[in-house]
This record gives sequence, structure tokens and C-alpha cells, in this order.
Amino acid sequence: MAKTPKRPKDANQKAKFIVDLATGEANEIKPDGAKNVHAVELGRLGGLIGGKARAKKLSAKKRKEIAKKAANSRWNKPK
Repeated sequence: MAKTPKRPKDANQKAKFIVDLATGEANEIKPDGAKNVHAVELGRLGGLIGGKARAKKLSAKKRKEIAKKAANSRWNKPK
């Protein structure tokens, strides 16, 4: 995903940019973030299938180890 262009950090440049926006001399900075619909769908399909396929491939012992590790990390967080 493309990053959005940043506005000027310098106070004077930022003020000029705002004045230019108000007077219509400059256009608002917009991200060029058009996503490819087909790529999004393919990624979603892989994500929906992946967890089930992985769980089917793992042995019961390995799944139990993963579940214990996840539970420990959830419950042993520093407060």
C-alpha cells in the first residue's frame, strides 16, 4: 500500500501550504492508494483457507504445544 505524502513539517512552509489550499492555488495531498481488487480477493481466499489447512497438517501434540504457548503469553503479560 502506498504511503500518503506528508505535509511540510516547517511551520512557515506549512502556513504557506494552508494559504495556498484556502486560495485554491494548491490541491489537497491525496494518497495514490488504489488497491487491485483481484489481488485483495486472492489474499482473502488464501487467508480463509490457510488456518484450516495448517490445523489439519499439525499433529495433536504440536497443536497442544502451540495452544499452551499462546495461553501463557496471554496470561503472563506484565501489568
